[in-house]
Amino acid sequence: QVQLVESGGGLVQPGGSLRLSCAASGFTFSYYVMRWYRQAPGKERELVASIGSTGGSTNYADSVKGRFTISRDNAKNTVYLQMNSLKPEDTAVYHCNAIRGWREYWGQGTQVTVSS
Repeated sequence: QVQLVESGGGLVQPGGSLRLSCAASGFTFSYYVMRWYRQAPGKERELVASIGSTGGSTNYADSVKGRFTISRDNAKNTVYLQMNSLKPEDTAVYHCNAIRGWREYWGQGTQVTVSS
């Protein structure tokens, strides 16, 4: 059974940091590109960051460049999103996503709220 389980979300003040984790099981994690998406209320889902199967290639949305870092540990079947200098506009539910060809899996998401 495929599972993607996100953790690490919560309430943080502007300028603070959070580290999200996504633990994968039920598929060969090291074969898949991993992505973090977010969706805020009333807004479309946004691709935040992606990382290649070996971790050698990363991409970021312009809105998070220089503040967020995606990484993965294939030995632990886990992908991370380090979020620094958080802003209120980063408030959203963050989902991890695994994709390889036509196969695509989603996690349930973790809420991140940036507020004073």
